[in-house]
Amino acid sequence: MKTIPVTCAIIHFDDKILAVQRSETMKLPLKWEFAGGKIESEESEIECIKREIFEELNIKIEIKKRLTPVVHEYPNFKIQLIPFTAEYLSGELKLREHCNFILADKKELMGLDWAEADLPILNEFVGVSI
Repeated sequence: MKTIPVTCAIIHFDDKILAVQRSETMKLPLKWEFAGGKIESEESEIECIKREIFEELNIKIEIKKRLTPVVHEYPNFKIQLIPFTAEYLSGELKLREHCNFILADKKELMGLDWAEADLPILNEFVGVSI
């Protein structure tokens, strides 16, 4: 099974963190995740995450740090999830693919029903600051 490279961003809005909920029509419906998407050919990880966040959420971010990538195999596909911490810079948050979002502290994030690939990233993040 081919591994799909995907980036995601843990976006800080002051002292809160953005999490987004997948829509009912997406793979892994209604699971929570850090926003991001597939790396296109000839695109760097950072170019990808900035593009995906703008396309999905209509906001601009500043990348701060790359965290540990996670390889996770779901029943029908396998991804390498490459996480970054980031800060919100500008734009009005508009959900273009997801059905919901939350701005939460670390404790609140731990109580959400996460996509399995995002869990190791969340666990690493709760002990890491920007």
